[in-house]
Amino acid sequence: MRAAVQRVSRAKVTVSGEVTGEIGHGLLVLLGVGVGDTRGDAEYLAEKIAGLRVFEDAGGKMNLSVAEISGSVLAVSQFTLYADVRRGKRPSFDAAAPPQEARELYEYFVEKIRATGLRCETGRFQEMMQVELANEGPVTILLDSKKTF
Repeated sequence: MRAAVQRVSRAKVTVSGEVTGEIGHGLLVLLGVGVGDTRGDAEYLAEKIAGLRVFEDAGGKMNLSVAEISGSVLAVSQFTLYADVRRGKRPSFDAAAPPQEARELYEYFVEKIRATGLRCETGRFQEMMQVELANEGPVTILLDSKKTF
């Protein structure tokens, strides 16, 4: 399971003109589910993301988590995090989990984030979404549950 985590001052996702999720200060999480991922992968990433110390403390050092700043999470499914363009220029998505498996693990990830006490908004799985954000910093962290990077 892969995540691109961005520290934001605001973010929202819209589907067919309808806002499905919107947050202020917090984290935008673009989440991709890969072939062979399990609930353990979702748990690992949820715990890691909830505890990421990417917000500045009074001394200006990145030392606080999203919970410590009373922030929120916007979780958006994004299978393209598993795009492979090592051969040619057209991406292959063979490493992305099939939609039904991916949906289950995406929803489980959202449950685990909410179980930490964080407010978690979402996009809509397998829909064309427009994501707007103000990346603060900018700060973007890439995570992989298999720890490949």
